[in-house]
Amino acid sequence: MKKLVILATFTFLMSINVLANEADKSSIDTVLNDFHQSASDANFEHYFAQLADGAVFLGTDATERWSKKEFAEFVRPYFSKGIGWTYRPTERHIDIIANGTTAYFDELLHSDSYGQCRGSGVLVLTEQGWKIMQYNLSFPIPNSIAKSLTKQIKTHQQDVKNNDK
Repeated sequence: MKKLVILATFTFLMSINVLANEADKSSIDTVLNDFHQSASDANFEHYFAQLADGAVFLGTDATERWSKKEFAEFVRPYFSKGIGWTYRPTERHIDIIANGTTAYFDELLHSDSYGQCRGSGVLVLTEQGWKIMQYNLSFPIPNSIAKSLTKQIKTHQQDVKNNDK
């Protein structure tokens, strides 16, 4: 009987953990959706409210590693003119680390300008709820064209290096 009570208690606690995990995933999903919608609406305040203090945004160019403050300075002129960007999630995976205060995600996005893109990153649970700590926007490269494209990138990098001399 004692074993049955222990097993029932363990099962109950595990089901509570699963429900909490699903609620957190739903909250994280909302944060990421709000992040993308705010960018599309050029809503500066709401967009940056989704980012944690100390957040980092990694853009598609290798030179684009911005702190929250630096990224805000880059974005402000566009958003102030009503110019945003639209990335629509088509697939998303969210995982919460065992401590329950850190999560990571990856998502496929559609952009009318760029086609398929990928976003990935980390969120942290703050007193204000889940916030994006790092967001990384990239272009997934099909394996069939990877060698050709990386060759172009190498050539470009060498040209830039030669022009800097």
